[in-house]
Amino acid sequence: MSGLIQAVRAEAAPADLLECELPTRFTAAYVVKDEVGMFAGQTDKDVRRSIHVGEVAMPDLAPDEVVVAVMASAVNFNSVWSAIFEPVPTFAFLRKRAAEGPWGERHDLPYHIIGSDAAGVIVRTGTAVWRWKVGDRVVVFPGVIDPADPASQDDGVKAADPLAWGYETNFGGMAEFTVVKQTQLIRKPACLTWEEAAANTLCASTAYRMLVSRNGARMKQGDIVLIWGATGGLGGYAVQFVRNGGGIPVCVVGSEDKAEIIRAIGGRHIINRATLGLGDAGFRSPDAWRLLGARIRELAGGDPDIVFEYLGQETFATSVRLARRGGSVVTCGSSTGYRHEYDNRHLWMKIKRIIGSHGANYDEAAQVNRLIALGMITPTLSTAYPLAQAADAVRAVQTNRHIGKVGILCLAPEEGLGITDYALRWHIGEDSINAFRRTGHER
Repeated sequence: MSGLIQAVRAEAAPADLLECELPTRFTAAYVVKDEVGMFAGQTDKDVRRSIHVGEVAMPDLAPDEVVVAVMASAVNFNSVWSAIFEPVPTFAFLRKRAAEGPWGERHDLPYHIIGSDAAGVIVRTGTAVWRWKVGDRVVVFPGVIDPADPASQDDGVKAADPLAWGYETNFGGMAEFTVVKQTQLIRKPACLTWEEAAANTLCASTAYRMLVSRNGARMKQGDIVLIWGATGGLGGYAVQFVRNGGGIPVCVVGSEDKAEIIRAIGGRHIINRATLGLGDAGFRSPDAWRLLGARIRELAGGDPDIVFEYLGQETFATSVRLARRGGSVVTCGSSTGYRHEYDNRHLWMKIKRIIGSHGANYDEAAQVNRLIALGMITPTLSTAYPLAQAADAVRAVQTNRHIGKVGILCLAPEEGLGITDYALRWHIGEDSINAFRRTGHER
């Protein structure tokens, strides 16, 4: 074990961290370029075959970047895409970055370190970094943009080529160390452990932009919001944003255990799809639309003003149908398939809107982090794996055996470390912070 790792774990002072030599190699979870195509023709594309954990080289540090010693990371569905090399092998993104010059060329490697969430300690800063210093505790915002693009000054997501760190860039969060731009750094919430802090930024910021931000559906008090997959990584945050903002969340879940989690975070209107008696067509059937619509009106007193949509092919037609006249469907993904079919008459004749939403900008992420730091939004972490078992963690998400977010301990030797504000944590309450721990998932 390197002296720097020992110093970070011992919570050494910044001067002591600087005295330790930066390792030339470190442990990370990665996929390999030579294995692109390994799943051709296969039904079960098991990510445990393509995700490797081993030593990689420490990249050079650009002037506007920092090295973060990663205490914990978390799994997002983009790591599943990276590991099955679909819909596009991520090495295509890394190759494109090489055209940016020497600092971009670093990313074009025969391996790709995955992961788009992290919490840790800054151990080195580039020569152009001035807002942040060695020893600062941070979470990483996964948006990588070109600040010289004028559009980014209005909204970072509108920049010409916004990138998802750890997916469209190399050196992601499932590692002992990562390299990120200074414009990706946000203060770690003092009331949370490392693994709790690492689980929030991508999903919580995405849900915030979809529902609350001026760039999304602009939810208002009293709005009925239908939330698919309400105990998923995105859905668990959506329920909290709707509840906190005076809206009425109607939460679709798949079991009574998941319904209990929703109740623990303040959701009252819950639809367990297992009790609906849907046929083989699932939510694609018009009968399902009618059944679900009647149930929503029974619970909430009306049709949804907003449908929070990220499942895609399986649910999109239903989402368009169920939104009220003048309502909105806000979508950020398609985990069940990208090709959507729906009856367009329900869109144009009832003047509904489909709003595309992708990630979040830096300010939106900072606003979300403020709410988390105040205890107004709590983590959806259900369990955490050690870095050595990163492939198993991603597999759990791939096969939908998880609840909320799945964490990964990187340099943190055990769970429960990293809290510096115990008084606030006590005020928030362990039951609230650990609501998603009640069920977890089957290992």
